[in-house]
Amino acid sequence: MSHSSALIATDIEAYLHQHENKDLLRLLTCGSVDDGKSTLIGRLLYDTKLIFEDHLSSLHKDNARVGNAGDALDLALLVDGLQSEREQGITIDVAYRYFSTEKRKFIIADCPGHEQYTRNMATGASNCELAIVMVDARKGLLTQTRRHSYIVSKLGIRHVVVAINKMDLVDFDEKVYDAIKADYQAMADHLGIKDVHYVPISALEGDNVVSVSEKMPWYQGESLMALLEGVEISRDQNLEHMRFPVQFVNRPNDGFRGYCGTLASGILRKGDTVVALPSGQQSKVSRIVTYDADLNSVAPNNAITVTLEDEIDISRGDMLAHPDTAPTLSDRFAASLVWMSQDPLKVGHDYDFKFATHSVTGRVSNISHKIDINTFQTQSADALALNEIGLVDLHVNADVAADKYADIRKTGAFIVIDRLSNITVAAGMVEAIHAPTGAGTQRQYSDAEIALNRFIREHYPEWETKPIE
Repeated sequence: MSHSSALIATDIEAYLHQHENKDLLRLLTCGSVDDGKSTLIGRLLYDTKLIFEDHLSSLHKDNARVGNAGDALDLALLVDGLQSEREQGITIDVAYRYFSTEKRKFIIADCPGHEQYTRNMATGASNCELAIVMVDARKGLLTQTRRHSYIVSKLGIRHVVVAINKMDLVDFDEKVYDAIKADYQAMADHLGIKDVHYVPISALEGDNVVSVSEKMPWYQGESLMALLEGVEISRDQNLEHMRFPVQFVNRPNDGFRGYCGTLASGILRKGDTVVALPSGQQSKVSRIVTYDADLNSVAPNNAITVTLEDEIDISRGDMLAHPDTAPTLSDRFAASLVWMSQDPLKVGHDYDFKFATHSVTGRVSNISHKIDINTFQTQSADALALNEIGLVDLHVNADVAADKYADIRKTGAFIVIDRLSNITVAAGMVEAIHAPTGAGTQRQYSDAEIALNRFIREHYPEWETKPIE
C-alpha cells in the first residue's frame, strides 16, 4: 500500500516515477510474546491511512468476533491472519506487509515471540536492515528479548529501534523508560550493536507511533515512524567486493548463453574481467541483461543475466567475482549456528549445506561452545538443541566460495538441511575460513564413508582401495 498523493490525480507518470525511485527499507518486529508486535504494525498501517476500506470493514467484523483489545479496535488482526493466531492472540508464522510513505518504501516482517518459533524469527530477520525490538514496559527485558537481540546482532542487522511499548499501562512513567533503556543499552554494548534508538510508545493507543504524543512531554525524540523514515542504510552495502552467485544458466537458443542471478554485493560493469569459481577460469562481461534493457553497470540486489566473451564451463552454484577481490575457496569453516530442529545436532552426521546457490554435503565436525542466552557466556556442549546457538566447525565435501558473514551477509550465510526429511534444521553464519584439506590438513570422513571403504577393501581387494581411517 502506498500513501495518498496529489500527484496521482494530476500527473500519474510523475507519481509513479517518484514512487519507483524511493529507497526500500526491510525491517522486522521482534521481542517476547505479547509485547505488542502485531499491534504496532497494525497501528502503523492504520494511522498512516494505508488500509483499504474493504479491509477495514473486514477488520471491524473480525474484531467483534475474535478481538483481544476490549472496546478498542484490535489492530493485530491486520497481520495475524492464521486462524490459530487469532484464537490465541499470538503470532506463529512470519507475516510480511508492504507499505510506503512520502519518503520511503517499507517491507516489514512481523516475527513471532514464542521460543518455539525462534526459527521463524531468524528466517524473517535474514534479509532485514533494521530491527524494531519490542519491550513491554511492565516486564522489561525478558529471555526472548535477549535471544532475539542476540540473533539480530549475529545476523548483522546494524540498526535497532527499541520500542518500549504499553507505556499507558505504567502511567507514562519516565523512570520506567529510563530503566529499560539503561538495561538494553548495557546489553547492546556487550553485543556490539552500535546504532540503537529508543522510543516510548503505546501501540494500542498510537502514542509516539506516527506522531509525537503529548502524554510524554519528557520524551524529546522523534516518533517511531520518523525514525524509520530517517535511518541511513545506503552505506551498509558492500560495494567493493563483487559477488554474483549463478542461479540459472539461460540457453534459449544457440546464439545466447546467459548466467542468471541476483548480484549479492559490489558493482558489476560491462567489460569487467571476472573469474568463475570454483574452476578459476576468467573472462570478460560482454552484456548485463535485464527485462527492460541492457545495462552498463549494476548495483547489489538487482536480478540480472550476465553474458561473457568466452565459452567457459559455468553452472548453477558457481560464482563470478573480480579476480583481485575473489572470495576464499575452502571446505572447512568455523560458523555460528542457530539450531531450528526438534532433533538435536549430531556431530559427524551428514547434512546438506546450502551456501547462496551452491549445495554441498558435509558435517559438523566439532561444537566449540554454545551460548547461554541469559548471560551471553559460552558453555561447553556436545550437541545443540532446539533454539540453541553455538559456534561449530564445518567440514563440507567440496570447496565452497564463501566470505565471512560480517563482511558480506549473502555469501557468508548458509542453511543446514536434513538429508532424509529435507527440512531446514539450522541457519548459519561463517565466522572464519580455515585452510582447505588440500592445503595440508587431514580430511575428516563420516562413519558411513569409513564403513563403505572397509567393505570395499574386504570384498574387492583387486580395486586396491586405500584406507581412509
